[in-house]
Amino acid sequence: MHIEQWIEGAPPGAVYALVGLIIGLESLGIPLPGELALLAAGVVASKGTVNPALVALCAVAGAVIGDSIGYSIGRKGGKPLFDKLGRKFPRHFGPDHLATAEQAFHKWGMWAVFFGRFIALLRIFAGPLAGALRMPYWKFLIANVLGGVIWAGGTTFAVYYVGKTVEKYMQGFSYVALALAVVAGAISGLVIKRRAARTLAAPEASGGVEQQAQPRVTAGE
Repeated sequence: MHIEQWIEGAPPGAVYALVGLIIGLESLGIPLPGELALLAAGVVASKGTVNPALVALCAVAGAVIGDSIGYSIGRKGGKPLFDKLGRKFPRHFGPDHLATAEQAFHKWGMWAVFFGRFIALLRIFAGPLAGALRMPYWKFLIANVLGGVIWAGGTTFAVYYVGKTVEKYMQGFSYVALALAVVAGAISGLVIKRRAARTLAAPEASGGVEQQAQPRVTAGE
């Protein structure tokens, strides 16, 4: 699936819709390359084809709405929902991935939703798992909105400004400029991801996955 080609070749109105839809579906719990969609849209915006503010707005809306829908689904389906998904889609929802995500929630609570925006694994788990663990919705919503704004909006504008700067100095090398913009955006995202991953890492040597608290108690803390 070449998401970046779809976005770069789509008319302006479709770019906004595609970004919002892809980010929304990923946030809901469907494993799609949302980060790649943001990078591609930021590059397109740097070329003047679309408005970066509208791209960021659609991305943030998709992130917040998708996560909220995922929260509702997880709250209704509970932990058995993840057991079913793990059997059908072990690559994305296998027990190891679920254990890692649940451990992050056990340690950080609502802020696992915030930091999860910057980590692909947690991004698809955040909404449904928060609902399954009965995290109070107001806590979830705060972290959801903050994470969506910083991740989706920040990534879009970072790639946009890098693309504009590169294009200014390399007007005769448009493809090189686009490539450099994507690489710069990817490096920025990688730095944020690593910091978020270090923050979410559970340092307890004796804790492990086996000592996680009961879901109802954990999420509400």
